Amino acid sequence: MATGLGIAAANHGHRVLFATAVDWVTRLTDAHRAGRLPQELAQLRRYGQIIVDEVGYLPFEQDAANLFFQLVSSRYEHASLILTSNLPFSGWGGVFGDRAVAAAMIDRVVHHADVLTPKGARRNRGIDTLPSIRTQDPAD
Repeated sequence: MATGLGIAAANHGHRVLFATAVDWVTRLTDAHRAGRLPQELAQLRRYGQIIVDEVGYLPFEQDAANLFFQLVSSRYEHASLILTSNLPFSGWGGVFGDRAVAAAMIDRVVHHADVLTPKGARRNRGIDTLPSIRTQDPAD
């Protein structure tokens, strides 16, 4: 679904980037080590849509979690961010190694967001109370 949204956005003239969460952290780590993190985040804000695949597939070290938070935070209320994950939000504390960082990230992710859970997929317990939750049938 995320890929399809990215393709549709690109077909309508929007600039779109797609990578896994691990790839994004690697890119941000390289920029941070080179002393270019603020410039990299500013450049990424020029893209109308960024897709981050596989959030939660692998846990992040603390530095990686902080860099990922900076990506999410830098796009907050500036540009579109699509995240895919096989985990409910309640499991993100373990992924990011810090419940406070995970909570702050989730706050930014769900504000102005639609959280979709494909029908037939394992139901993400713990997010059913969000006001924007919708169950999307993959055939729609």
